[in-house]
Amino acid sequence: MKNPGPAISLSDVHLRLASAAGPVNILNGITLAVPNGQTVALTGPSGSGKSSLLMVATGLERPSSGRIEVAGTDITGMSEDAAARFRRGRVGIVFQSFHLIPTMTALENVAVPMELSGAPDAWDRAEAELKSVGLEKRGHHYPGQLSGGEQQRVALARAMAPRPDVLFADEPTGNLDSTNGAAVAELLFALNAERGATLFLVTHEESLARRCQRIVRLQSGKIVGED
Repeated sequence: MKNPGPAISLSDVHLRLASAAGPVNILNGITLAVPNGQTVALTGPSGSGKSSLLMVATGLERPSSGRIEVAGTDITGMSEDAAARFRRGRVGIVFQSFHLIPTMTALENVAVPMELSGAPDAWDRAEAELKSVGLEKRGHHYPGQLSGGEQQRVALARAMAPRPDVLFADEPTGNLDSTNGAAVAELLFALNAERGATLFLVTHEESLARRCQRIVRLQSGKIVGED
């Protein structure tokens, strides 16, 4: 049963990172609530903090201060291991650069994470998920034998296979040409609508952002507006 509260809740989140020139403020007091099932796009110029906000919202980066809840769980102070355990089956992430394991086939890239988290039907589910993204005949190919569009579809299958409550996507079409990018975007929204997950999409593409129910605009680490 899904948490009745917001799928994502950030309260006065700050992120400050060290640099050779001294501390750099990346996020400056982000407060944001995303209801269950909503599709929201985070947009803004390069360097505005979009990917950093996604990183802290997924527990891949710990904020300097503030509070973060995802799917009803406070992840603010979790260790890397605890955050990784939390994400299994609850949170899916699709990155711009695919992040597939090159020594594993497409099928293994989808199935092994589920198997490690204890899913008894991991391989059957992986096969079904590859079919849902049109790659049922490519399961035994390695990432190096797949096109960029196919690799991103494998990454999408991997993220969606555990039926996550929240799907995060960081510039999912950023490394693809216009044709493959459009195909991946169609799959992303179709699968998300079918499964009912909350979608948190980081993108610089206005056309992609407009497909979401809500657009949050970021600049200099602050929310400066919403559509």
